[in-house]
Formats: sequence, structure tokens, C-alpha cells
Amino acid sequence: MKDYISIIGGGLAGSEAAYQIAKRGIKVKLYEMKPTKYSPAHTNKNLAEIVCSNSFKSNLHTNACGLLKEELRILDSLLIQVADSVSVPAGQALAVDREKFAKEVTTKLEQMENVEIIRSEIDNITDISKDGIVIIATGPLTSEKLSEEISKLIDEQKLHFYDAAAPIIETSSINMNIAFIGNRYDQERKKDEDVNSWRKRIEKQDASYINLPMNKEEYECFWNELVNAEVAELHEFEKREIFEGCMPIEVMAKRGIDTLRFGPLKPVGFTDIRTGKRPYAVVQLRQDNDEGNIFNMVGFQTNLKYGEQKRVFKMIPGLENAEFTKYGVMHRNTFINSPDLLNETYQLKKNNNIYFAGQITGVEGYVESIASGLVSAINAVMQFKGMENKIVFPKETMIGALAKYISTKNENFQPMNANFGILPELDEKIKDKKLKYTKLADRALEKLNKMLQKYSN
Repeated sequence: MKDYISIIGGGLAGSEAAYQIAKRGIKVKLYEMKPTKYSPAHTNKNLAEIVCSNSFKSNLHTNACGLLKEELRILDSLLIQVADSVSVPAGQALAVDREKFAKEVTTKLEQMENVEIIRSEIDNITDISKDGIVIIATGPLTSEKLSEEISKLIDEQKLHFYDAAAPIIETSSINMNIAFIGNRYDQERKKDEDVNSWRKRIEKQDASYINLPMNKEEYECFWNELVNAEVAELHEFEKREIFEGCMPIEVMAKRGIDTLRFGPLKPVGFTDIRTGKRPYAVVQLRQDNDEGNIFNMVGFQTNLKYGEQKRVFKMIPGLENAEFTKYGVMHRNTFINSPDLLNETYQLKKNNNIYFAGQITGVEGYVESIASGLVSAINAVMQFKGMENKIVFPKETMIGALAKYISTKNENFQPMNANFGILPELDEKIKDKKLKYTKLADRALEKLNKMLQKYSN
């Protein structure tokens, strides 16, 4: 076994992983291709460069990302420490001076005795992982050569080159007085079937789909707002790749007022519980996790701005009070099909010497990437020291919930950010959202502290 751990990629996840390993007395070789080579979105030679927003989102205890940051502070995250130290005014959010942030992270890692930063592109994973542990943390813009290597390592069909994800909604926020469960055709009222018998039959059906019926007026109002809503700008290098692979719902809608009714919103095979007749259009929601507390909007991959998604999609009957745990996105994002490939420690199931971290695993967001780097690093250290036990964070924590999400079988896997919808439900039903989130956060921190006490004894 080599006397060091290798990390490929000096972004947020890779930098955090390097710190967590080095502070535990183990040598790290951190490979970063900049400044020898830059991705289409990167321009700064420093590590941990952030290229989109400078916001690390809310610091509030009642915000999912705020909870995640608090967990990381308890666990001595270098990058959250630095973010706190170079923050700029942003109300309740943690926003940073991005130049100072990247420079400070780079300086701190350069000053660590156990960290060696190697400015070179890696294009052969087999050689670097032979007789040694490696963490692959190359991010959403992984280089072409390394993408090919990863494809060979994991099976080419399971490497995705863009993220075309539909919005995800908390089940408890769906109005079930309007919505109804059931699959296409199985739910439809049969000829001569009386209403009561039909209702009893559909109540026993598979609840993995929830359907939202629309009449003609509701549909046309929705369509009009959809085609006129504001879209987010894509990078030039993203446009061809994404639109060849998947069409946004708003682009499809612009092909004609009835296009969606013959596509993802077709009403064939359904009966509206409000009228007992076939609806004019139907939006389908599909179960997104084992617990069934989050559902995704089928066929609603979109490039609308987040505020526009909230405004327009809440026009759909049954979603007027919807809580979105994730908005739809369409952008360049190389990621692997983690549920088939990784366990809850971010370790590759078929090769114990290889871990993945960052957005390539399907966690989405700055803080989420940092968390994955921390978890993979801690477990790589355990393996390096010959310990059989691994650190699996409690599923009630946000760190643990993200790790569970990316490692749990999911036929419709898509990248996920921190949100309360992926945490297990509380034992009690709480209608007040702020109180519910407070209790979820309190429970998470309690579970995390108990876990730390266990490992410190």
C-alpha cells in the first residue's frame, strides 16, 4: 500500500478531502490540472474556484443548506471556516469574496505539511489507484480524457454528461383533494363502473404516481404563462450538448398550444376525481425516494429561472401550496449513476481503493460537494489505517441523508441538493413549516453529536 492518498481534482470536494486527510497525519497528493489546462468555465489558477454564484445559501437553522453548514462546522470543515472568514454582506445568506475564498483555501493547503499539490492532468486512473487509495473529485466539468477513463471504470452507459432534471416536490404539500394516485389506464374509470366502486378501487392502487388533472381553462392559462416565462442563460459550451439530449418543457410548449397534451401531459387513461370524466390534461408526479415523501414532475426538465418555476408550476391544480425541494435544472454536469456504483461512504462498490466526491456523485451545490469530500476523506483514512469499520452518518443528518440518497437504488436518479424532503419524517405530524424544519434540524444535530461522542470514546 502506498504511503499516501491521492485526490484527483482541486475543487471544493477535493480541497476539503485533502484537508481532512492531512490533518489526520496522512500524506496527500492532490492533482489539479489548472493552470496547465482550464475547463470552459474556469479562469482562476487557485484551488476551490467557484464559478457561478458567490452564495453558499442560507445560514438559518431552519434552512436545509443552513443545517448542512452547521453540521460541517461541527466537523471542522476547512472550506466552511474559510467561507465564514471571507464572507461579504448578504443578509441571512453566507456569501463570499470568491477571489479571497479560493486564494485562502489554496494558501492553507499549501502550508499543510502533509499536502503535496501537483499541477498536472490525470488521464489514467488505473495507474494512480494501483496499490493505493484515490478520491476522484473532478466536478461537473471533468476533462474529456478523464471522462473516458471514468467511463471505462464504471461502464460507459452510466456516465452522464448533462443534468436535465425536473423539479421535486414534498409530498405533504400536494393537495390530495384535487390530485389522485394511480398509473395510466389502471386509474381510469371503466365503462358502466359506478363512482363509489371506482373510488374504492383506485384508493388501493400503487401510490408511486400522483396525477394532477387540468380542465381546458386551467391548462390554457398554465400554457400561456409557461411559454412566456423567463429562462436562465446557458454557457455557450452547454447549449448544443443539452438541447440535443433533452428538450425543456417550455421549448416543447412553444411548438403549439396542444403539444404538451399529446406529450407529457396527455390525459389518456385517466379520470378526474372532481368530474368523473377524462381531464383535458394531466401532470404526473413520480415517487422519487423509498420513503415516498418527495415526488418529481414527470417530463418537466426545464431551463426556467427558479422564481419562474415556482410561479408557473404552482398554477397547476393541486400544486398551489407546493414546497419545491429542488427546482428543475439544465446545464453541463458530468455525473455518475451513483446508486448502482457507490455506497454511503462514497466508495466504489467494485473497487474498494476508489472513492468519488463532489458533484460527479450526484450531490448538487457548493456545500453539498464539500460534505461529500469530507465523508469520502474520513472513510479513506479509516481504510488507510486498516480499520474495518466505516463512518456512515445518521440518515437523520443532512450529511447522512445526502449520502443515503446517492447510494440508494433509484431508477430515475438525478442530482440532488440539501433539502428537508430527503430526511426521514418526524414521529409527529407538524403543519407549521418553520416549526417542523426546526425540529428536523434539532434532531439532526443531536444525532450528529451522539455519533461523535460514540467515536470519541
